[in-house]
Amino acid sequence: MTTWNSLRISLVQHASGLEPDANRSLLSELTPADSDLVVFPEVFARDFGKPGSDLSPYAEAQDGPFGTELSRVAEKRGATVVAGMLETSGDADGRPFNTLLVRGGAEAAYRKIHLYDSFGYKESDALVAGAIEPVVVDIGGVPTGLMTCYDLRFPEPANEARIHLNGALVSIPDAEAKAYGWSVFTGETDLPNYDILAAGRAFWTGPADLTAGYVDRYFAELPATAEKRSGWSLAEAAEAFFPSGSVTEETLAAARAVIELDLDPGVRRRVSDAADNLQRQLAIKVTYPA
Repeated sequence: MTTWNSLRISLVQHASGLEPDANRSLLSELTPADSDLVVFPEVFARDFGKPGSDLSPYAEAQDGPFGTELSRVAEKRGATVVAGMLETSGDADGRPFNTLLVRGGAEAAYRKIHLYDSFGYKESDALVAGAIEPVVVDIGGVPTGLMTCYDLRFPEPANEARIHLNGALVSIPDAEAKAYGWSVFTGETDLPNYDILAAGRAFWTGPADLTAGYVDRYFAELPATAEKRSGWSLAEAAEAFFPSGSVTEETLAAARAVIELDLDPGVRRRVSDAADNLQRQLAIKVTYPA
């Protein structure tokens, strides 16, 4: 399974200037040939200039000159390249978006959400904020969230991206990904509550032979999860990881048996509900055989 530790990442620490043509030419010059991910600075397409400067003349569409050159360079280098630009927004006053453009191995655009209106500076005088929609891209098999500058002060986009990441990692159809997901269920890997739920909902995706052995393990190892978590998160994890896709009499029998053990009341209720759903699915299979 690809991880951040195996990605080759280059951070380009080079200031852009006030001439868009010159900045575009730097993309090819500064993008290395041996990286999976190359990240350029905020609004690399054209520097902000002096505080209060009108930025509207320098706004472009995503497929304008800057985006076109970024795509060309990314394809030539065989990398995913991220660079900031001023993007046309349709704002009545002409204010552009502060956009991160992603081209190459992945394609996306992230418009800066949190503008810096603080300590006498008002970025919103010159720019328009993007919608509150976290953007996550796949880079070499690793889901990666996008943020810009002042966004780092606010946890919401990062939290959403992190939750998406854990679900995506567990959904990868290989044994290592499923082993990671199972370590989340058992509590060996400790994650925040919503990350646990994302991992559980993604766990049973992929080829059935990858997860078949985990059906019996679920019922055998479920009671011990109470040693790692409690309350709402314990019950939610039990529900999220329940093997609802294993519609067999054996799975139903195992569910009915585990309910009789000394379980947390919340866990017992969630597993009981899941077992009832499984019983209904089995009845439908009998009534309407494939």
